[in-house]
Amino acid sequence: MPEGTAAQVSGTCFVVMGFGKKTDFETGRILDLDKTYGSIIKPAVEEAGLKCVRANEIVHSGVIDVSMYEQLLKADVVVADLSTSNKNAYYELGVRHALRPYTTIIICEDGVQTFPFDVNHIAIRQYHHLGEGIDFDEVMRFREVLKDAIVKIYKDDPRPKDSPVYTFLHDLAPPALAEAMQSVARAVAATAPDADGRADEVNYSERMQEVDEAQEAGDFVTAKVLLTQLRRKMKEAARTAARKAAEDAAKLGASAELKERPEDPSIIQRLALATYKSKQPTPLAALEEARELLKTLDPATSNDTETLGLWGAVHKRLWEETGDRTHLDEAVRGYERGFYLRNDYYNGINLAYLLNVRAANAPRRAEAVADFVQAERVRREVLDICKELTKDGGPPGNDQKYWALATMAEAMLGVGDEVGARQKLDEASAVASGQWMKESTQEQLDKLRRLLADSPLKYVKADGE
Repeated sequence: MPEGTAAQVSGTCFVVMGFGKKTDFETGRILDLDKTYGSIIKPAVEEAGLKCVRANEIVHSGVIDVSMYEQLLKADVVVADLSTSNKNAYYELGVRHALRPYTTIIICEDGVQTFPFDVNHIAIRQYHHLGEGIDFDEVMRFREVLKDAIVKIYKDDPRPKDSPVYTFLHDLAPPALAEAMQSVARAVAATAPDADGRADEVNYSERMQEVDEAQEAGDFVTAKVLLTQLRRKMKEAARTAARKAAEDAAKLGASAELKERPEDPSIIQRLALATYKSKQPTPLAALEEARELLKTLDPATSNDTETLGLWGAVHKRLWEETGDRTHLDEAVRGYERGFYLRNDYYNGINLAYLLNVRAANAPRRAEAVADFVQAERVRREVLDICKELTKDGGPPGNDQKYWALATMAEAMLGVGDEVGARQKLDEASAVASGQWMKESTQEQLDKLRRLLADSPLKYVKADGE
């Protein structure tokens, strides 16, 4: 940081962005936006001397929209992250541009190659996200870039306009802040519930931190309880907002239809994961409950690869619990759709394994041969993906390196390369952070060997025979 700059900066920064893990439909990747916020944005804002606030950190008991609009109006700086082309982020950025002529900074993950016309001529600072994490060097680089940008817009006098509204409409005057804040105060008073009917306060960020801690400790029962409570509170907040919108529409003579916002998919996804891993009250009952949760996300037509991966995982375990072939077929469909949408090794290697499982349980030899051959083709695609991923040192972090190498070992075994499989398994073992990882991989390889030993291809005549 330039000497003396942080001491001159004071105030608040409101962060406009999605939260949790979201699918970037342009690239098919899942980005952990909480990692971006916690590792880059919040530290950069605080190093610049501002208080950092994100929408999910606002403690509220009434309609969240009031607090959100208040922050968009009065925040000294707004940082808007447009990664995954989040619709709410774009809308809130537009509101900020309409309210304030300057001190708005736009950032985005560099997987986004094209932007809508309305923002493609505005300065957008980009960083590189790995999906589940961000490389340490990139964290430190972009944190400095963002901090310097915040400090600079405070030092500039006069401040340059960064809102296209005020840039192109030269004579437009922004709303008087004091008068506007009086309107905000009246809105807060009008929407706040009375003391007797006060809803529980919702703080998404704190609750999700508790969920993360429970899951890291392997306590999926507690994680499920916390997520269930959070989901209920968010639905109550959505109903309150819908009622208020309907009442306001009725006063204006417009349609008073009560229409609630759809739920956040990331909450349902996390709840489904915690539910089936809790194995309560029984493993089968937990899986059925998780399946019902995921059905609300329409997995048959969904393009969200997180939903599809969970759908495949739940049905894979339902097949193992019940032996019901329909669950096996659903698991294959989930992983297959996820693989071809996202082109990643996780969905691919699971798809290949389940194709072998289905081949071993096929009612007709032709079906068994088709699935067995398709499994090998998928593994060769997975190998290409992993080779690209592991070149030049591979992905950062031992866990990511381990699973990429272990996946290569499984894929090589599946295509008949025993020597290569042993070599990759040794490389993976060298970076494993826990014994359970090696045990899990070895168990999977043993199961695959048994499936491969009974290949349906041995009943097919070779060319020329």
